[in-house]
Amino acid sequence: MPLFVKICGITSVDDAHAALDCGVDALGLNFYAPSPRCVAVARATEITNAIGTRALKVGVFVNASYEEITAIDAAVGLDLIQLHGDEPAKLCARWPGRVIKACRLQTTKNVDCLADYAGVRMLLLDAAVGGAYGGTGVRADWQLARTAKRHGVPVLLAGGLTPENVADAVRVVAPFGVDTASGVESAPGRKDASKMQAFVAAARAAGDACV
Repeated sequence: MPLFVKICGITSVDDAHAALDCGVDALGLNFYAPSPRCVAVARATEITNAIGTRALKVGVFVNASYEEITAIDAAVGLDLIQLHGDEPAKLCARWPGRVIKACRLQTTKNVDCLADYAGVRMLLLDAAVGGAYGGTGVRADWQLARTAKRHGVPVLLAGGLTPENVADAVRVVAPFGVDTASGVESAPGRKDASKMQAFVAAARAAGDACV
C-alpha cells in the first residue's frame, strides 16, 4: 500500500488545490483558535466543497467539547476527526472508525499509554513541546515512534517533517503515513506548492523503497 500523506493546516482553497495536485491523501483543517492555521467554519466549508472526494477532509480539534466537534463536523462535512489535545479514549470512542488521535511522544511511558487508544483509526505521533499542541516544527522522537507501532494501530508520523528529512523518517519508522504543516509553508498558514510537491515525492519514494 502506498504511503499515506496528509498536509495539515490548510487555510485557503488555493492551497487545497495545490496540495491535491501533489496527490495527497488527506488535508487537515484546524479549528483550534490559538493556532495561526485556524480556519472559521465558513472558510472550512468553502475548502471542503473545493476538495470534494479527491482527499480525506480532516478536522483538527484541541480539547474541544463533543458538542462543538459534532456541530462543526456536520456543518463542514468532515471525513475524519483529529483530536490533538488531551482527550480521553472514551471521547475518541464517540466517533467509531473516524478518529485520528494525536499523541506527543516524550518517554516510553507515553508509548505505553497508547494502548488506551487501540480503537482509533490512526495514531498521530508528534513532538512533545511544553505549552504547545503541535505545529511547532520540532522533530518527534523517531525511535519512540517506531516502538509505538507495537500497539497495532496505523501510525501517522508528524513533528518537524520537511522535504529534506521525510525520507529518512520513513526509512527509520516505516509508518503507515506522514503528516506535515509547518514543514511545507512559506509562512504560518500559507503553503508553498514547491515544498509540498517535494515533500510528497520524497515521502512516497521512501515509502515505496520500504515495501
